[in-house]
Amino acid sequence: MEIIDFIKNKAKGNLKTIILPESEDKRVVEAAKIASKEGIAKIILIGDKYEIDKIDNVEIINPFDYPYTDDLITEFYELRKDKGINLDDARKMITTNNMYFACMLLKRGIADGIVSGACHPTSDTLRPALQIIKTKPTSQLVSAFFLMDTLNLDGSRTPYIFGDAGLNEYPNPKELAFIAKDSSDSFKLLTGSEPITAFLSYSTMGSAKHEMIDKVKLAVRMAKELFPEYQMDGELQLDAAIVPEVAKTKAPYSDVAGHANVLIFPNLDAGNIGYKLVERLGHAKAYGPITQGINKPVNDLSRGCSVDDIVGVIAITAVQAGASE
Repeated sequence: MEIIDFIKNKAKGNLKTIILPESEDKRVVEAAKIASKEGIAKIILIGDKYEIDKIDNVEIINPFDYPYTDDLITEFYELRKDKGINLDDARKMITTNNMYFACMLLKRGIADGIVSGACHPTSDTLRPALQIIKTKPTSQLVSAFFLMDTLNLDGSRTPYIFGDAGLNEYPNPKELAFIAKDSSDSFKLLTGSEPITAFLSYSTMGSAKHEMIDKVKLAVRMAKELFPEYQMDGELQLDAAIVPEVAKTKAPYSDVAGHANVLIFPNLDAGNIGYKLVERLGHAKAYGPITQGINKPVNDLSRGCSVDDIVGVIAITAVQAGASE
């Protein structure tokens, strides 16, 4: 079974309502049909019902005729007036930007999560979410990961989480520690398996010296102090992190080395390049970027996503929503 099938089954057992703001994209509409038909989630599309083919059991909401739009505008104005937003600005943003409208619906509890980004950049998805939904009080930061379903030589599949591979460009040591903790929790939630977390570098346990390596070492030290109940270690090169034979040589005293399933990258360059290499050359399936640390789940899509990718992220978002109850 692919990991996404496990996640879909989990979503079906606790049905949530997910908003898809990008009804102008045919892939999104098709994904809405599939997610609804398969019982993965209840779906709300934002758009004009006269421009969208009727879909059974999918609700379509148009900001221009929604009976509570004026209430959403007023609430958004009150939320952002200290940032220089006036009432006219608020009206324009809520009625012409589907993501802002969707975030206000989510804030009000009309839905449980949002999936967007099929035809918009990441900033267009995450900026409204951070302004309206905001960071969890218990979280140090919002970060993003990819759930990677990798194909092994024997035909079996192994899931990994790559973090942060979608949001924070140059996390400092403390931020890396919290990204590792949140990514570990996400792995347990989505796979049902215990996370084994490696902090990656081009050095293994002091084999090289550089200030970039020092940052990772400090992050490992902080993570172990802050979260002693988690299985984390580093710094580790990628092969030492996931290949048992290499780990025996490079890091023989590490319980993580050779067994890691959560990979923490030192910066966004490494994380983004890493996931795309594994996806494109290793024929892995990549779901994300999936956010963690927001009050309610709001997840981004790659603009190159397929219909199946969107359905997968809908399922992941629904499972995240169920965990935040």
